[in-house]
Amino acid sequence: MKKTRASMLANTLKIPPSRALEAVIKAQLIAAVIKAASKKGLTHELLAQRSGLSRSAVTGILAGSVQKVTINRVLRLVEAAGLVAEVKVKEVA
Repeated sequence: MKKTRASMLANTLKIPPSRALEAVIKAQLIAAVIKAASKKGLTHELLAQRSGLSRSAVTGILAGSVQKVTINRVLRLVEAAGLVAEVKVKEVA
């Protein structure tokens, strides 16, 4: 079976695969927000206003402090950046 980033992370950090997968998904979403914000000239303050999060929360999330951040909060930033997230699920080979 092919190892995924999440399964390798789970093995390395000795955490459940579901937590590792969540971390990988958050990282991918945040990277997309950072890229879109940079491209569109969106400030942390503007992202905060659009998402309903505090500016300090936005700054923390975009700086990688996501340990206690929910997917919901990250998705609010995705929307604030003018993006749409899609989920793809496939059967294990």
